[in-house]
Amino acid sequence: MQSVAVIDYGMGNLHSVTRALRHEAPPGTHVLLTDDLSVIGEADRLVFPGQGAAADAMLALRRLGIDRMLPELAATRPFLGMCLGQQILLDWSAENGGVDLLGLIPGRVERFPERAIDHEGRRLKIPHMGWNVVRRVREHPLWQGLPREAWFYFVHSYRVLPAQGDQIVGETDYGDTFASAIADGPMFAMQCHPEKSAADGLRLLNNFLRWDGGW
Repeated sequence: MQSVAVIDYGMGNLHSVTRALRHEAPPGTHVLLTDDLSVIGEADRLVFPGQGAAADAMLALRRLGIDRMLPELAATRPFLGMCLGQQILLDWSAENGGVDLLGLIPGRVERFPERAIDHEGRRLKIPHMGWNVVRRVREHPLWQGLPREAWFYFVHSYRVLPAQGDQIVGETDYGDTFASAIADGPMFAMQCHPEKSAADGLRLLNNFLRWDGGW
C-alpha cells in the first residue's frame, strides 16, 4: 500500500483536494489529510495545497515545524504543490511588503500589474479568477494524456517568477505570460487548482499518483 499525505497547515481547500485524490487513487493507496510530522515524513507522496496569504502560510508552517522537513522531503519523493503551495516553494514574495519563503525553487513571487491588459487592450481584473489555458512548454510525466493546451481553474493575484527558465514546464497568458507550472526533480507545482479543473485536473492528479518521481 502506498501512502499520500496531504499537508494540512490550515490554508486552503484541503478537503476538496483530499476528495479528488481519493477519487483518482489506484487500489491500495491511502490518502490522508494530516499535520502529523511523523505521518508526513513517512508518506510515499506529498501534496502541498494552499490558498490565502503567504505570510500567514509561513507562520503556520513554522509553528507546526513543517518548514524544516519540506526541503528534504520534496527532494526525495513525488511532491505536488498547488496554488499557494506553488508560490511558497520560491525564495521570496512581494506580498505584505516582503515575505521570505521556503527557497526550494530559486525565484520570487510578484503581484500581477494593476493595469494588466489583454491582447485586445482590455483591462484585466485582479485576481486572475476562472478558467485559463496551461500551455505545455516542456515535457513531463504529469502531462501524460493531456492536450498541449489544457484548461485549468485559477484564483490568484500573485504569480511566480522562477530564476531558472528550465524549471518552467507550463505557461499561461494573463496580461503577460507567467509560469503556471514548474518542476525540479521529484517536485512539480502548479498555480492552478487541479481539484477544481474537471477532467484535465483529475487526469493530472491521476498521473501524479502513479508517477515515480523521475523525468
